[in-house]
Amino acid sequence: MVSIVARTGRQFQRYNQGCRQVVGCIPYRYKTDKDSSCGAPIEELEVLVVSSQKGKGMLFPKGGWEIDESIEEAAIRETLEEAGVLGNVGCKLGKWSFKSKSRGAFHEGYMFPLLVKEQLDFWPEKNVRQRRWMTAAEAREACPHWWMKEALDILIQRLEKGQENEDEDEAQSL
Repeated sequence: MVSIVARTGRQFQRYNQGCRQVVGCIPYRYKTDKDSSCGAPIEELEVLVVSSQKGKGMLFPKGGWEIDESIEEAAIRETLEEAGVLGNVGCKLGKWSFKSKSRGAFHEGYMFPLLVKEQLDFWPEKNVRQRRWMTAAEAREACPHWWMKEALDILIQRLEKGQENEDEDEAQSL
């Protein structure tokens, strides 16, 4: 079942030795264009970014991991709430420790790839966020967070090696 209301508050979020645990996804798809020189289709990777609530750049959807959900469920929920997309979540891209710019607190961030299967017209944070498909290079430029850029680099490396496709059978979907 898809929740149509974003969760709020931090009373049910996970912490590890005082570090808030946040989870997110890099939503991606392949845009097919025709090559003008020979007419063959070309697949170009696109990633979905959302505007920051604080108005500082575009980033990948992420938020608090709550005590009543698995890490993958949290990643899927945050992506639905902030970006309004559904799809198949792949194997974890990594774990990062970073300091929050707004609160000065340390966080543990986990990122997953999400192959988008459905883009919703209405989603919980539609009125407070913009979403935009862009190339990986554009996203790397637009995103202010070093750790999200590293996660994007790992995703690109996996996709170039074909590893995400191999993991598709194991991926959790919503």
